Amino acid sequence: MTNIVQLGPFMFAADRLFAVALLVIFTLAVGKIGEKTGRDAAKAALWALVAGILAARFAYIVLHLEAYSQDWWLALAFWQGGFSVWAGIAIAAVVMVMMLGINRTSGFSLAVIAALSLAWAGGNVLLRSPPQALPDMPVLITLEGGKIEPESLRGRPFVINLWATWCPPCRRELPMLADVAASSDVPILLVNQAEPAEQVERYLTEANIASDAIALDQDGELMRILEGGALPTTLFIDERGDIVATHLGEISRAALLDQISQLEKK
Repeated sequence: MTNIVQLGPFMFAADRLFAVALLVIFTLAVGKIGEKTGRDAAKAALWALVAGILAARFAYIVLHLEAYSQDWWLALAFWQGGFSVWAGIAIAAVVMVMMLGINRTSGFSLAVIAALSLAWAGGNVLLRSPPQALPDMPVLITLEGGKIEPESLRGRPFVINLWATWCPPCRRELPMLADVAASSDVPILLVNQAEPAEQVERYLTEANIASDAIALDQDGELMRILEGGALPTTLFIDERGDIVATHLGEISRAALLDQISQLEKK
């Protein structure tokens, strides 16, 4: 999965690391501009950063009101992702001008915002993983003991989520995934990695989660063939059998439905 960056034992989505790097560069660059022009631009940069992030999140939620209406508290779950970047950039620019006025400092600061916006647009395209063929899948087992043969999935889009009962973010997102899977026209397989069926059944019963979409990868083979080492991971596969999107970490209902919609359009 080429859009994943591994730093020691930790794994991060490359686009998220890139976004964080650009935010740091923005703060440092505007601070330096303030030093050169004799104005306190660092404070304005901080407020613009906060306002921009909040605006980007708010705009994303407004665009996905139906998804968030199921779990309003998840609007605070920033770690799931979900930001309308251009709305955030616009508000950040407005805040900079409001705090600094129209002068050389704000002009240079807006130029930095414009340059970093272009860098984001270009970098986001370059960091997006091209579709890659899904490796040969193992036979998956249902909790009832049946088999899900790889051939049964060919010729149609589907979603695979890799999870385990010991994984906190997996446990947080699993009820939502099971709920969406129950009504989705695109099959969603919630594939447990290398845990005994009894342990999985016990957890599902305790958490009151439907087991219809649950599958078992008893040897954790999917993790190995996908060269992934982080849970949860959600893969979106098109009808040609290509992985067209990968979400590392906890996924929101809005992001899940967005990607499923893209699969349906294809």
